[in-house]
Amino acid sequence: MATYSLANERLRALEDIEREIGAILQNAGTVILELSKEKTNERLLDRQAAAFTASVQHVEAELSAQIRYLTQVATGQPHEGSSYSSRKDCQMALKRVDYARLKLSDVARICEQLLEN
Repeated sequence: MATYSLANERLRALEDIEREIGAILQNAGTVILELSKEKTNERLLDRQAAAFTASVQHVEAELSAQIRYLTQVATGQPHEGSSYSSRKDCQMALKRVDYARLKLSDVARICEQLLEN
């Protein structure tokens, strides 16, 4: 159950990042709209620019943390609650077994052909 909890937590973090990106786009839109006016409100522009910068920095930090986590999991380094490495090892072992089975059937076929001749 701890694995599901961790996965849900990661998904919630990604959803928060997505909402933050929406806020970034909204701030950018507000700034562009304000800049298109003949007389701009400097304080509004400053507030929106500061909010935009802070949001971008927050999203960058959160995405970097997510990428670091995924890098650890994908490279097989031990990670609490992750079974990715074990599943990948199992999948690779099954592929090797299938390949060995294929090669053995080829050898058996060749042996049968040689015995018939």
